[in-house]
Amino acid sequence: MEASEPKYQWGQRVRAICDLANDGSYPEREHDELLAGAGACGEIVRIGSHRESGRPVYLVEFSPNLVIGCLEEELAPA
Repeated sequence: MEASEPKYQWGQRVRAICDLANDGSYPEREHDELLAGAGACGEIVRIGSHRESGRPVYLVEFSPNLVIGCLEEELAPA
């Protein structure tokens, strides 16, 4: 599948438009634990794509030690 063109760019400030919970990516935290609440601001530090769907996946740094993989529908410009 061909990758979609990303809507956001590296270094762009974004905010979460929904609560972002642990999907198992952080094994040291409880599953479904809130990682970043709706409205939390962060910066895109890397852009990749989902292997199967080709959709952009954004690594967003919400705090110095918290980088979360997000989909476009979970973000808005800050």
